[in-house]
Amino acid sequence: MRRAVLVLALGLLAPAVQASGRERPRTRLARASLRQLHVTQGALSTGPRGTLTIEASKVRAVLPGLEATAAELRFKYLGPTRVQKALASGEPRQQLGLKLRAQDGCNVVYVMWRISPQAGLVVSVKSNPKAHTSAECGNRGYTRVRGATEAPIPPLVPGASHTLHAAWEGPDLRVHVDGALAWEGALPPEAFAFEGPVGLRTDNGRFELELFLQQR
Repeated sequence: MRRAVLVLALGLLAPAVQASGRERPRTRLARASLRQLHVTQGALSTGPRGTLTIEASKVRAVLPGLEATAAELRFKYLGPTRVQKALASGEPRQQLGLKLRAQDGCNVVYVMWRISPQAGLVVSVKSNPKAHTSAECGNRGYTRVRGATEAPIPPLVPGASHTLHAAWEGPDLRVHVDGALAWEGALPPEAFAFEGPVGLRTDNGRFELELFLQQR
């Protein structure tokens, strides 16, 4: 895939000393633009102040050619989509989240903020070494990863704004929600059988959002 050139956002977060508690350390993050994203399913459009707007039932997108050590979604939840589409498993679900190490639709790490039917934060690995398209793997290969630390997160209600931040070093992954530590643990070996860029995923929700990342 063509290597994208990342444009730094006008507002950069100032670096700060790493917090010793549950708060997320401040790091420099760069905002991704719509033209940098490779949308593999659904559609994205440009919203107010350069934000991205999602109205489609299913959206999948990645930032090709960019290696990162952290990714962040800053978003406003606008409510469910007019048309609701079930997952490949048949389950009706509303959610949004980050894609990490996204080689393709069959091999990817997900950090998902689920809205319904059961709210919460879920980290999972989808691993299908011999499959590389959704037609080949369907909904097979998912493994939920339990963290050494898992904390409750707030429910999403229409009109509310939140931040979902994931940072990793080797197998260690930390996820912060609205600046507070929500999940911390180690990814399993199968998460490192593939590699790829960061991205985003939504299902059955309308959002106004921004995607940021910290490059290596």
